[in-house]
Amino acid sequence: MKDSPVNNLFQKLINFNKSIAKPVYLQVAQQIINAIQRSYLTKGMLLPGTRALASLLQVHRNTAVAIYNELAAQGWVEIIPNKGTFVLAPEEKVSIEKKFTKEINNAYSAAKITGFPFQNSFHLASTVQTTKAKYIINDGKPDLRLHPVNEFTRWYSAAMKRKTLVHKWNRPNDFLAANFKAQLSNYLNITRGFHITPNNLISTRSSEMSLYIVSQLLIQKNDIVLVGNLSNYAANMIFQQAGAIIKTIPVDDNGLEVDYIKKHFVKQRIRCLYICAHRDYPTTVKLSNKRRLELLQLAKEYQFAIIEDDYDYDFQFETSAMLPMASADINGVVIYLGKMGQSLFPSFQTGFVVAPENLILEANNYLQLLDTQGDLIQEQMLSELINEGEIYRLMKKNIVVYKQRRNYLDKLLTQHFLTIATWQIPSGGLAIWLQFNSTISLIKLAEEAEKNDLFLPKTILYQDKNNCAIRFGFGHLEEQEMQIVLIKLKEAYLKTALKELNT
Repeated sequence: MKDSPVNNLFQKLINFNKSIAKPVYLQVAQQIINAIQRSYLTKGMLLPGTRALASLLQVHRNTAVAIYNELAAQGWVEIIPNKGTFVLAPEEKVSIEKKFTKEINNAYSAAKITGFPFQNSFHLASTVQTTKAKYIINDGKPDLRLHPVNEFTRWYSAAMKRKTLVHKWNRPNDFLAANFKAQLSNYLNITRGFHITPNNLISTRSSEMSLYIVSQLLIQKNDIVLVGNLSNYAANMIFQQAGAIIKTIPVDDNGLEVDYIKKHFVKQRIRCLYICAHRDYPTTVKLSNKRRLELLQLAKEYQFAIIEDDYDYDFQFETSAMLPMASADINGVVIYLGKMGQSLFPSFQTGFVVAPENLILEANNYLQLLDTQGDLIQEQMLSELINEGEIYRLMKKNIVVYKQRRNYLDKLLTQHFLTIATWQIPSGGLAIWLQFNSTISLIKLAEEAEKNDLFLPKTILYQDKNNCAIRFGFGHLEEQEMQIVLIKLKEAYLKTALKELNT
């Protein structure tokens, strides 16, 4: 049996590393299982004896015995005393001899394409980019270094030790995170001027998940969805995937132009309108009080839903934040999306939806389908942090830091970009809308910046016939880092402008 097909196959397929933690017998057993699954070894085939296998692999015979025992325990082989070890896997039509004619070295490579058709979706093409640059400008994310690691370890450990946790996990339908929803609704009533109960909200993994669920409830193919003329790229992707026809509405210094909707659309033709009323994404412009009231009245008259995305409500620097439109909604036309715990690590933040009870009931059905398990530890911990006032304390503590960074960025922009660009200092949020006075190619600007160790992702670049701007997120940058970033950005801008002037 020295030159048998099975021996030859084992020599070509089986490799193991004695220096790693996984035992050799498991490494070999898994590779034999792989060979059986791929029909290199077929049902009824006799495998080498333990002595022959040990000699073939240059291992101790006890290791060979352990290999076959493991395979037998998993049901891949049958060991018959005085006869040998036989494969139990289903027989395939292709024989082992034919298999040898194929590329044996590719035995463990995964398939590159499916053996069946499926629906492609260009709407959901990833916007993620990779870079080796040391410095990055994002669209306004918090600084993870401000996450309270020591306190968080204590909070999380305490939540894990709660005796009620296992009981809740075993009976999710009885509890359904009732305590967390009660705490969250109370918190929102206090901080956002709502008058809601737990029946008016659901908690999700993220704002994007919230918007996806809402879009599934609202939108059918070819429904009209209105957004600001630049809008949020992630939201647009979700709406397009749901089959919506997106129509853009102009945005000026007072926010979304409500009169434009009245002039260009008729009643019952609009399905919903997506808006960041507190700070328009990406321009940071606030929707005026007058237009808020007009928009609420128009939604009632035209019978469309308003999706109010309040993505950075917690970051307010100057005065008390303007209350959400949803707090003044008496006609049930506003669906409010928000985030909770933005002072914590992203994996422990949560999204939520506030809406009339009948829509929340249906939304909860979608949520149960997408996320049956939920995260009871996260909810337990956040409930206690809300109840003890820790969430509010962390938010206020971090706001002081972010306000200092915003003011320092304004100082640096005045120093380096006064003649190059214009900007308005927002009353809150973690990003500034930086508009260049002269039109240059922002793609080339990003390329030039990356050569200088500064990465500008394409999702912060906004260029059309009316705009040449970037959404400059500053929250993640300390003052020293901010100074370096501004110098690198200016160098990239000057080089780009000079090259375009010479062409």
